[in-house]
Amino acid sequence: MAKLHRTVIAAGWVSLFTDFSSDMIMPLLPLFLKTVLGAGTAFIGLIEGAAETTASLLKLTTGYYSDRWRQRKIFMFAGYTISALTRPLIALALAPWHVLAVRLADRVGKGIRASPRDALIAGCTAPADRGRAFGFQRAMDHAGAFIGPLVAAGLLWVFKEQLDFGADKALRWVFLLAAVPGLLVPFIIWKFITEEGDVSLAGKPVAINRASLRKLDSRFRLYLGAVTVFTLGNSSDAFLVLRAVDVGLPQWQVPLIWAAFHGVKTLLSTHGGGLSDRYGRKTLIGIGWAIYALSYILFGLASAPWQMWAIFLFYGLFSAVTEGSERAFVAELVPLELRGTAYGFYNAAVGVAALPASWLFGALWQWSGNPLVPFGVGAGFASLAFLLLLRVKAPKPASA
Repeated sequence: MAKLHRTVIAAGWVSLFTDFSSDMIMPLLPLFLKTVLGAGTAFIGLIEGAAETTASLLKLTTGYYSDRWRQRKIFMFAGYTISALTRPLIALALAPWHVLAVRLADRVGKGIRASPRDALIAGCTAPADRGRAFGFQRAMDHAGAFIGPLVAAGLLWVFKEQLDFGADKALRWVFLLAAVPGLLVPFIIWKFITEEGDVSLAGKPVAINRASLRKLDSRFRLYLGAVTVFTLGNSSDAFLVLRAVDVGLPQWQVPLIWAAFHGVKTLLSTHGGGLSDRYGRKTLIGIGWAIYALSYILFGLASAPWQMWAIFLFYGLFSAVTEGSERAFVAELVPLELRGTAYGFYNAAVGVAALPASWLFGALWQWSGNPLVPFGVGAGFASLAFLLLLRVKAPKPASA
């Protein structure tokens, strides 16, 4: 088994520290919005959906320009730095719209960095190892999402039990301290990320003067449609936290269940991506989407905290087998000189669909009062996406 390129390894560490910072905040954010700032489920869905949609157009634009300008690293540095500096400002929020503003700024950073980073990983990796490379990056991402909630839980215990802070003050201090791991990220990018070895930057110049789907293979367009349909049912994981609390999970267990969820993804994502190298991207993506649909039905039916623990762990398998596989499949469906553009469309499709997905989920839950309704709709979209995926013809193995 070939050793992963040093840039892929460095990108993994960047993801780890980024999610370390982010996931000190994210599992606690729905509770902060609902119990401290008084936001409803529909507005929580709007925040998460709007944040991802704001990033979507930037993902498309920066992916295209990273092809056109033959640069990846500068976009990564700018994007990760913006997120690291803005994310902890949630600690200062006094109203739900303040959180919305900070989340938008955070996602602007993600929009700038995501597509160039994915193109850089694909360009530095041989096709036979591409699923493993993306799986490694996702595993490191989830490792940070595993560590962050554990640190947050420890800090909450210190602030509430030892220092006798109220819930509001304790949460705000945790959000502020989330800045620490995030500030390591720009240094890692500047010092250890290199564009040497990215074959897509050594190819012919981009022959189009704007990002256009018409220049990309029809198989990629069909795959993009399937991903978009799936994402329409893939609402923010913030609702999973609210559902867990809804069935009686104690607040102190929220960071722990979030950490366990990401622990599954950390342990299995590299292997899951590697399985797609061996058995095919479509196979692993299809299995993952089926796991997602079943998990959502179970989330809707759950009635006890122990059931939520079991479902969260099972749900982690979905990400472990799909995230690396989906990104590796993009690289196989497009010319290497247009990979940044293709990843831009892929990330943009996910981002654009996130707004109606999360808003619809929150609105259905608030309107019906029955969590099985929105979770069932999400499972339905996943099933439809699976049928579309079956129509995508997998390409023959490429050499770059």
